[in-house]
Amino acid sequence: MPNLDLPRYSLAGRTALITGATRGIGLAIARAFTRAGARVLINSRKPEAVERTVAELRANGQSAEGLPGNVSRAEDLESVADAALTRYGGPDILVNNAGANPVFGPFTAVSSEAFDKIIAVNLKAPFELARRLAPAMIERKRGAIINMSSIGGLAPEAGLGIYSVSKAAIISLTKVMAIELGPHGIRANAICPGYIDTDFSAAITRNEAMMRHVLERTPLSRVGEPNDVAQTALFLASDDSAFCTGGVFVVDGGYRA
Repeated sequence: MPNLDLPRYSLAGRTALITGATRGIGLAIARAFTRAGARVLINSRKPEAVERTVAELRANGQSAEGLPGNVSRAEDLESVADAALTRYGGPDILVNNAGANPVFGPFTAVSSEAFDKIIAVNLKAPFELARRLAPAMIERKRGAIINMSSIGGLAPEAGLGIYSVSKAAIISLTKVMAIELGPHGIRANAICPGYIDTDFSAAITRNEAMMRHVLERTPLSRVGEPNDVAQTALFLASDDSAFCTGGVFVVDGGYRA
């Protein structure tokens, strides 16, 4: 594991909005960004979780503000976007990390309601946030958008069919953003995590038979940790990735190699 006490990429003077930032990968990204000097706007649907995360970061002398709201709901998303623009001048960095997968099983077991939820959180929310926040980035002639996809977006994983569909779509949307926003100095990239040890992936990572199969296919012979993804996000948010846009960055220990 990297030494987290050593600074790598600087985000000094930057503001970042991170959705789903109170646990798992999102929390690891928030911690990495604040250590790199960014002011981080913490979004999650549970206000108490947002307050707890902001308090943790501030206790470490880091800069954080809370923007609670369920980004899959139009009124909440609009409120979050408006607050990010009016209170903080619009983020320099947008990380669309919030994700949902209410069903693990065949696509025939996915109800219309579950399908709509998956698409609303994993695809529509990133589209709507970027659509609302990109104009402020265009005005500044700089910005970085990071969309969280998945190795399921590269090839469907068993039991994760519609989730995989949403993650394939976010890769395509990321490329659209890169093409259309690139001339304005804004970069857009997607990260595809593999099997990461979080509550979100517990149905797989805490299943002994499934994990045996995963580890047999993973050259690095371990499950990923949230900080493995956070370090990639930190690189993509920083000026060190100034010539990277439209990219799909796989963080899976070689699972898809």
